[in-house]
Amino acid sequence: MAPKKTENSYSAKDIYVLEGLEPVRKRPAMYIGSTGPDGLHHLIWECVDNFIDEFMGGYGNYGEVVLLPGNKVKVSDNGRGIPVDIHPQTKKSALETVMTTLHAGGKFGGEAYKVAGGLHGVGISVVCALSTFMEAEVCRDGHRHYQSYSRGKPKAKVKKTGTCKTTGTTVTFEPDVEIFKEIKFDIKRILNHLRQQAYLTKGIRITFRDEREKDKKSYSFYFEGGLASYIKYLISGSSPRHQNIFYCSGEKNGIMVETALQYTEEYEFYEESFANNIFTQEGGTHLTGFRTALTRVLNDYARKNEFLKESDDNLSGDDVREGLTAVVSVKIKEPQFEGQTKAKLGNTEAKTIVDQVVSENLTDFLERNPQDARAIIEKCILSSRARKAAKAAKETVLRKGALEGLALPGKLADCSSRKPEESELFIVEGESAGGSCKSARDRRFQAILPLRGKILNVEKARIDKMLSSKEIKALIIALGTAIGEDFNSDKARYHRIILTLDADVDGSHIRTLLLTLFYRYFRPLIEKGYLYIAQPPLYKIQGGKRIEYVYTEGAKEEALNKFKKDKILNPMIQRYKGLGEMNPDQLWETTMNPENRVLLKVNIEDAKEADRIFDTLMGEEVLPRKKFIQTYAKKVKNLDI
Repeated sequence: MAPKKTENSYSAKDIYVLEGLEPVRKRPAMYIGSTGPDGLHHLIWECVDNFIDEFMGGYGNYGEVVLLPGNKVKVSDNGRGIPVDIHPQTKKSALETVMTTLHAGGKFGGEAYKVAGGLHGVGISVVCALSTFMEAEVCRDGHRHYQSYSRGKPKAKVKKTGTCKTTGTTVTFEPDVEIFKEIKFDIKRILNHLRQQAYLTKGIRITFRDEREKDKKSYSFYFEGGLASYIKYLISGSSPRHQNIFYCSGEKNGIMVETALQYTEEYEFYEESFANNIFTQEGGTHLTGFRTALTRVLNDYARKNEFLKESDDNLSGDDVREGLTAVVSVKIKEPQFEGQTKAKLGNTEAKTIVDQVVSENLTDFLERNPQDARAIIEKCILSSRARKAAKAAKETVLRKGALEGLALPGKLADCSSRKPEESELFIVEGESAGGSCKSARDRRFQAILPLRGKILNVEKARIDKMLSSKEIKALIIALGTAIGEDFNSDKARYHRIILTLDADVDGSHIRTLLLTLFYRYFRPLIEKGYLYIAQPPLYKIQGGKRIEYVYTEGAKEEALNKFKKDKILNPMIQRYKGLGEMNPDQLWETTMNPENRVLLKVNIEDAKEADRIFDTLMGEEVLPRKKFIQTYAKKVKNLDI
């Protein structure tokens, strides 16, 4: 949505001071979420928010982020420039007030900003507080002004350093090593964020440069299409269900609404919501309003055009979201975020306004595009039928679980402990490995579930077909969480679920199939940190009475060099291709003993990227998978032939 320039004042009187700054250094996580990678990058986002807010106010059209040597970051724009005149309340320069005072900014009152993302007003001052070095250069009223800071305190007063023909602000900062134990900027994460902001703010140009190495890199983002272009980007690699992307914008009661959506042939849905360009990861009232409108409008259209008969049930929210990719963005003067990290929007009025804008425009879109409407409705009806079939299948599975085990699956060798926090479930490949693991385990807290062969690829199947698989049904019953809308992660019977597969191609394939299953249907278990991948050794190296187990090809060479150095010649090397080749003592010692074993915890750093990878590797489309294989074929290591 193109910004409307507003002829409002922006001077020292527009800067409102609420309280001091010192708490930021004492409890930084309260303001930036964490002192890990997320919090580190949040410093950049706060600076970026400032030039985005300027653009949305109608000032400037360009912003730049530069990574400099020495862990420094420079963020600049061509907005109005932060005011430098004396603030009437603090008796200091407005620039110093903004940089060194918590809750000081032009977004708490006055007319400087109608809409802004940084409405909590702690952004740039938090960056200043958590940086060992920071400097600000402001071009305003024909003059260049400069001030530097350290850990939230100015080194000297604001001074004029020259003249300017343009306006804008440049901030350079170096994060404090006392706060951030590891300072390592992720280029991919930064590019994703800047790209996202450029899509959400069409008409602005955002540039990123990495000047830390001799091989300098530069990227620039500019999108006239806004959210419609963003939808194209999000669904790349998937097959669209209908031709035209739905896009609408509107304003009611001072709240601006933008939304875009398109259905694909996928079974999963993906939604992103934003308030004043801030990604609301946990949704909120604006996303609720969108979902309400979508479900109601599609049901009304389906009944009006007799896709649904009088005797048919309405399409549910799950039915209308299958295969959906949607983005909802609102601009609101006084957003009520839950927490400083702004993960969820709480304004009740946003729900009503988004509902009204989407309802009016989506109804019009369906009437004007009957082919698109038919494709969407037929997708939703197919989803509804599959949901009903899946419900019946789930009831059979859950009823079977309740009747048989309290009789759990016969192939499950359960542990005696009934405390989930100390219980482990090893999912193993085949009866041979299962037998070895059952003999090796500690029966008190370790359970074994052997699977026969390769499970169904759930990326290509709906839940009703998935539940016809005996192996998957056994796993669902063993986990105890149920599945689908009945899923409850609090009922998980094990807080460590360990994928224990052979170190060969088949084992890797089964691991991928299981990861796909957990990501699509048991994702909260991954988010809670319950899913692990075991690392059984690749080799046993024995020379005389000395035995070493190694887990990588590189470690094997290192171990052999040590044997040679210790004058142990021609040690015996045994390659383990399967867990069944190891005797119980070896299996316990290397793979199952909590004191010795190596486990990889599965986590989701980037949900959308993970979703894309699963679609590429496991989905219906062959071309993206072929391209992926061709791109990475030369990087493959340890391929079993």
